[in-house]
Amino acid sequence: MGWNRDAAVDFLKMVVAGQIDQAYAKYVDMKGKHHNVFTPAGMPALKKGMMENETQFPGKKLEVLRVLEDGNLVSVYSRLSLKNGAMVLAVNHSMRFDGGKIVELWDYAQPVTKELVNQDGLF
Repeated sequence: MGWNRDAAVDFLKMVVAGQIDQAYAKYVDMKGKHHNVFTPAGMPALKKGMMENETQFPGKKLEVLRVLEDGNLVSVYSRLSLKNGAMVLAVNHSMRFDGGKIVELWDYAQPVTKELVNQDGLF
């Protein structure tokens, strides 16, 4: 595995474990940008949103399913369980690294429903 790949996975695992301050200090360039449409611009706003999510959903579980790395870009596809598995999401986090730090982040989530039309499923 490449360093960026390891860093992306470790960042997400730390955030889900509630170690948000540490994850940001270690892996995020706070001058970077993100593309989450539900959060105001800037990494400080994204960090605040992640902290609020931790308060709302403590004990989340992240299962990393696939990681793709292409140069300074890393995409992590995972299953995220909130509230003891009552809500499960298929999530993709894509990150652009520069100088060992995340300088740009995209995230997309889709709820996993019990009734799937597509028998191939989400995973």
